[in-house]
Amino acid sequence: MAEFLFEIGLEEVPARMIAGAQAELEQRVVKMLERERLVASGVESKSFATPRRLAVWVKDVAERQEDVAEEMVGPSVKVAYKDGVATPAALAFAKKAGVAVEELKTVTNAKGEYLAATVVKVGRGAAEVIAAELPKELAGIYWAKNMYWRAGKPERFVRPVRWMVALLGEATVPVSFGGYEAGAVTYGHRVLFGDGAIAVKAPSEYEDALLAGFVLAGVEVRRQRIRKALDKVTRTVEGLRWREDHGLVDKLTHLTEWPSVILGGFEPEFLALPEEVLVTVMRDHQSYFAVEDKDGKLAPHFLAVLNTETDAAGEAVIRHGNERVLRARFNDARFFWEFDQRVCLKERVELLKNVTFQKELGSYAAKSARVRKLASALAGLVLARGCDLNPVALDEAVVLAKTDLTTELVKEFTELQGVVGGLYARAQGYSAAVSDAIYDQYKPESMDDSVPRTVEGALLAIADKADTIAGMFGLGLEPTGSKDPFALRRAANGIVKILAESGVALPLTLREVAGAACGQNEALAAKVLGFLQERLEFYLREVKGQAYDVVKAVLAAGAEDVRDAVARAEAVTAVRGASSGDTGDFAAVSAAFKRMKNILSQAGEKGIASGARVEDVLLTEPTEKALAARSTELAVRVSSLRAEKSYAAALEAIATLRPQVDAFFDAVMVMAPDEAVRANRLALLEKVLGDFSGIADFSEIVVAG
Repeated sequence: MAEFLFEIGLEEVPARMIAGAQAELEQRVVKMLERERLVASGVESKSFATPRRLAVWVKDVAERQEDVAEEMVGPSVKVAYKDGVATPAALAFAKKAGVAVEELKTVTNAKGEYLAATVVKVGRGAAEVIAAELPKELAGIYWAKNMYWRAGKPERFVRPVRWMVALLGEATVPVSFGGYEAGAVTYGHRVLFGDGAIAVKAPSEYEDALLAGFVLAGVEVRRQRIRKALDKVTRTVEGLRWREDHGLVDKLTHLTEWPSVILGGFEPEFLALPEEVLVTVMRDHQSYFAVEDKDGKLAPHFLAVLNTETDAAGEAVIRHGNERVLRARFNDARFFWEFDQRVCLKERVELLKNVTFQKELGSYAAKSARVRKLASALAGLVLARGCDLNPVALDEAVVLAKTDLTTELVKEFTELQGVVGGLYARAQGYSAAVSDAIYDQYKPESMDDSVPRTVEGALLAIADKADTIAGMFGLGLEPTGSKDPFALRRAANGIVKILAESGVALPLTLREVAGAACGQNEALAAKVLGFLQERLEFYLREVKGQAYDVVKAVLAAGAEDVRDAVARAEAVTAVRGASSGDTGDFAAVSAAFKRMKNILSQAGEKGIASGARVEDVLLTEPTEKALAARSTELAVRVSSLRAEKSYAAALEAIATLRPQVDAFFDAVMVMAPDEAVRANRLALLEKVLGDFSGIADFSEIVVAG
């Protein structure tokens, strides 16, 4: 056994692409080695990544494949021999198997007697296998964008290849890709090591070799170095702390190979600008960390992460340069803020006619009109159901929501659209209900983002997203496969998340949202509803962590009320977990319901009708009488618990039906010869399923065996 190391060196890769590629490369290399019988399943492995390299290390790689004996099956005996003499078919098979005709044997299978031969497939050396298979895995790595970099050559990769390392033990593996053949030489930090060559003698020495070249190959090592440096540098000024930002830490981890941190400052007068503007300039435009005081208020400092280290004089020069750039950006922001205030938001409404939303859907003025109508319809529904809402503030927010698209500040800092509108509304004297709704209109922008803080903001966000989805679907621009150029899945995810998590429960269903967005177009509304329900399934499975069969069972019983679906899924999971494994009452009843559904389905396929209702006089067996009586009694209690949304208690009650269900299937033949009895028993199964499938379709629950 030997350790294997592979590294591919590149021009700087965009930070956002590195983590996914790092994980995929490790997965591909390990699976390739497993597939080629060079490592055992579950072999120990480790991956590395910097802006200029991806690498993977694997332990215990065999030096060569084991020989494998395979049985080849050839032509039938009837075809292989005529009058006891081998035919050309038998001779060709023997040649293919590499054995004499006399060594062929006969095997019998379902089709008859056939010729067969045992062939030993000689294993290849690991270096030969890796050299042949690894380039295919490299070419298969997914990148959001690829590029050609060699004229007339077919290779495409995220960035030009500059070197490769491939070592099996201390031996070089001749992997070729992108015009390079792998060797045993990597490269250090461009500045601190002069991009000098570094010899790697063995896979186990990889990290230490790069460390000597001022490169921290481990992603987590760099992440912790950055966090510790941020802590250390911030403590040099009493009372300050850096503002936690996981996303920025990750970004800078993937932008650096040898990170260090400096503290800079800016004039306190800039703190008069809204904090959102200052933080956006620092974070999104300069990749700086904001600094705050002990009360959480923004301080006139920033932290910059460098991809180098220097002495005090060099640090002062770098700090001065960063401060100068940030000062210029802040001055721009201040100018735009003051310039935009000369035109109030109400006067900007007319300007939206000149801002295109989508060429076939018109301007943002047209979109605002549609969203206004949609928001009004949704507001009417929630008001009628007793939800506390300020419809006047909502209407005002909808009218002004997109006006910040005409401002200079948003044109310069596009990340702040919506936020700027809310800030301007607040500065111009609008109520908190109006300004907060405008501020939150794009929330949530991801499943990790928060939902709007107010009912008005939630309805504005839902209406805006639903209008976009309906409009694009109406043009036939719905997402396909992995392509979603208009971010419609994100919009639908946002609607689901708002309905599931808003502080005040919004009494709206997905059908009502889709219907209001699509108007009288029922076919379009059905497509939009299906899309929203698909995202509800995603939310339950990926965000709430529910098992796939629980999600299917719950949505089969109703996929329109988001909050209710979440509650039902949580109840099913809780009761299922409390049941004693796959032998518990809940699992047994689930299996029985699946059996009932199958019986009814098969009867329908054969044209066998069930009765219109259960007739007591046709219940002939004691066990079917017991099931009918107990299920009728239990249905009343379950219905009451469902009305109270006490789903866990209702499911526990349903599970108590197990003795009667078990006894019924042990003693009763549903498909009885007597037509009337058979129809009555089918009607009983239909009634049981109908009475107890309102929370979840138990037939979808997977039970072992």
